[in-house]
Amino acid sequence: MKADTVLALMEAQAAVRADAPYFMAAETGRTLTFAQLRDARAGVSTVLSRHGVAPGAPVSLVMPNGLATLRILLGAMASGYCVNPVNLLSQPEQMRYVLDHSDCALVFASPEWAPKVRALVKDFTRRVTVVEVDPDAESLPDEPSSERRDDTKSRIPAPGDLALLMYTSGTTGKPKGVMLTQANLVANAHAISAEHRLGPDDRVAAVLPLYHINAFVVTMLAPLLHGGSLVMPPKFSAGKFWEMVARFECTWINVVPTIASYLLEGEAPPREVLARIRFCRSASAPLPPEHLRAFEQKFGIGVIETMGLTETAAPAFSNPYERGARKAGSVGKPSGCEARIVDERGVEVPDGTAGEIVIRGAQVTIGYYKNPSATSDAFFPDGWFRSGDIGVRDADGFFYVTGRIKELIIKGGENIAPREIDEVLLRHPAVLDAAAVGVPDKHYGQEIMACVIRRQGHACSEGDLKAFCTEHLGRYKTPKVIRFVEELPRGPSGKVQRLKLVELPAP
Repeated sequence: MKADTVLALMEAQAAVRADAPYFMAAETGRTLTFAQLRDARAGVSTVLSRHGVAPGAPVSLVMPNGLATLRILLGAMASGYCVNPVNLLSQPEQMRYVLDHSDCALVFASPEWAPKVRALVKDFTRRVTVVEVDPDAESLPDEPSSERRDDTKSRIPAPGDLALLMYTSGTTGKPKGVMLTQANLVANAHAISAEHRLGPDDRVAAVLPLYHINAFVVTMLAPLLHGGSLVMPPKFSAGKFWEMVARFECTWINVVPTIASYLLEGEAPPREVLARIRFCRSASAPLPPEHLRAFEQKFGIGVIETMGLTETAAPAFSNPYERGARKAGSVGKPSGCEARIVDERGVEVPDGTAGEIVIRGAQVTIGYYKNPSATSDAFFPDGWFRSGDIGVRDADGFFYVTGRIKELIIKGGENIAPREIDEVLLRHPAVLDAAAVGVPDKHYGQEIMACVIRRQGHACSEGDLKAFCTEHLGRYKTPKVIRFVEELPRGPSGKVQRLKLVELPAP
């Protein structure tokens, strides 16, 4: 019978390969077998129950990658809770909104984040408990021994139960909580494992943060389905990457274009060091064809391009496993789902015609948390999910993304709403108008450019505005380039036409 919950995956692997390693910590060397993972579920459930968190309730995490992070995520979901991993690149206001909106009663936070989280939640109308946890710890604070664990209050999750609440930036800048069920997550774990022909002998280098849907499903859940394993460092390091891959005998790697770019800047290890690696999987943002070809030539590793959204529990498209069947520049064919190109009415258009990419399948979200209007807007009446991406399908069924309806900036796999940057710039006394847009970048895929109209009689430099943005947005969302212009291109309705910003003549 096909497993359709996280608990079912956990129990199935523990039954057939109890002592096989599932998780390996790259720096500490700590491991977690399938049997240990299954047994750890009761410990996580008992800790949550002792803190009064009801089964099914949301549990938030503000933690980097680590053994404890993974144990909490999987243990809570397998016990019938809904997990809410919070993006660590969020600014305080955004993080506060996510924690408040999620209705969480408890937040697990790493030592460097716990004081900040306590400050954020202290004025909430509900009580929120913050539990400080070392992400590399083998047990949680106050976690009882195996003999004293009480798992009777946990709930056996059903396929339709909410398992993951992951917030993503929208075009307005206000995060939306994507709701994914147990069945949604497991459906894509099946699709990933089948698409890439993964099995018990496979091990992935898991360097992406678990608060991203890519790492969450592709590197954490998929091995739990096919019986493989993952090796995880606290964060990506270009200098340590290949040594880690070789030392732990990884058979595949999962990266975003930013990581591929940084690896291309470094030295290539001897080919025999990389001989075990069957493929490199790229996702989260388009990989420039020239980078793909350079990566394959430099490292001798074939690249499989994929594409997905938080709303599709990671990949909805994948290039074929067979190297000769892939098409550079294409996101591939539908993976575990159906996809179409449609016009503004939702009517399918002929191959080669540009339109919106729509998706339907078992991995597609059930909607946005406490946001019925956004949920309604995201689907056509016949149930197809609107990706917000413009693309075309060729005669062979391969899809190509050519633009974005939502105008999000995708920097290193992070979705950044342009309006969020606009609004900060407009708070500066010398700024009359401003608009941000994504521009191509060698390392990040996209960087941020902002066009600014200065107020008459006011002076400010590019450096002044960058410092202002850094203060209010953080370095990651601060524009790399700020151009001063006389006017912004606008359409008939008065809305800024962002894509035309890059065409403005240089001052």
